[in-house]
Amino acid sequence: MPYSKTSYTASDKMRDLIRDNARLLPAISRFNIAFGFGDAPVEDVCRKNGVDTSTFLNVCNLLSDNGYDPDRISLATLMGYLKRAHSSFLDVTLPRIRINLIEAINGGEANEVALMLIKFFDDYVVEVKSHMDHENNVIFSYVEGLLEGKADSRFSIDRFSVNHGHMAAKLNELKDLFIYHYKQKENARLSAVLFDIIMCEHDLMSHFEVEKNLFIPAVEKLELSLRAAAATCDTAESTGDSDSAIAGNLSKREIEVIRAVALGKSNKEIADELFISVHTVATHRKNINSKLGIHSTAGLALFAVIHHIVDIGEVTPL
Repeated sequence: MPYSKTSYTASDKMRDLIRDNARLLPAISRFNIAFGFGDAPVEDVCRKNGVDTSTFLNVCNLLSDNGYDPDRISLATLMGYLKRAHSSFLDVTLPRIRINLIEAINGGEANEVALMLIKFFDDYVVEVKSHMDHENNVIFSYVEGLLEGKADSRFSIDRFSVNHGHMAAKLNELKDLFIYHYKQKENARLSAVLFDIIMCEHDLMSHFEVEKNLFIPAVEKLELSLRAAAATCDTAESTGDSDSAIAGNLSKREIEVIRAVALGKSNKEIADELFISVHTVATHRKNINSKLGIHSTAGLALFAVIHHIVDIGEVTPL
């Protein structure tokens, strides 16, 4: 159903979000926000519960098909939300469905078809648990390292599969088996558990959307930031000052060419020193000129001195 609000804001009352979309109740719980917030606005409720307001609003807006901003995410807050969502599925929702399913299809008497259906569900739960355990133990541990400034070159978030559709599809298969093929009268309990399965399927797909559209982009942004910082440090170490890497976003090789130019070396001498062709040297100089807007040898020499690529005493008088 369409929701009345096109976007939730920090000044909205928390109770109005729930009135607009009751399916946000699990999300509020997964942020570890206590109920009993009365008429308090979202911003106050989040602050009192130690939750980043922008992250909370982005999740609620995404779950309600409203606009969201993946650039305004606290990864620490979002990971806490995702971990509690995993616990909710594995410790509450799926076990409750299993208990109700057994009661609904057995009617007190075990039968072969019922056992097969329960096994189908149990196998599905094992798959979901394996996936969520991997996220908890591998993905979230990796991101926690990133938050501490520890970039791991052996791993990146793009290896994390976000194709979770098959998980919800299996629940849908189970539901269809009951509705279209399992013959049983007195279906009040079965109807109730099938409704729970439908709601769980929807909840899972919403959870995966949060991962895909908020969590993954936020991690990618952090990865890029750390890698850029590491590249700057590497270049600075090779030249003696981080300014040389920052200025013009130069590569390590381009800085080597600038240094050689500042020392008065010809393109041929630079090529021999760096074990590259004269044509490659010319290409590097063209790229340097384009990045810095400096086209003369004297200008490059001054640039090199200013950014400590060379010492002023090393520069050949021009």
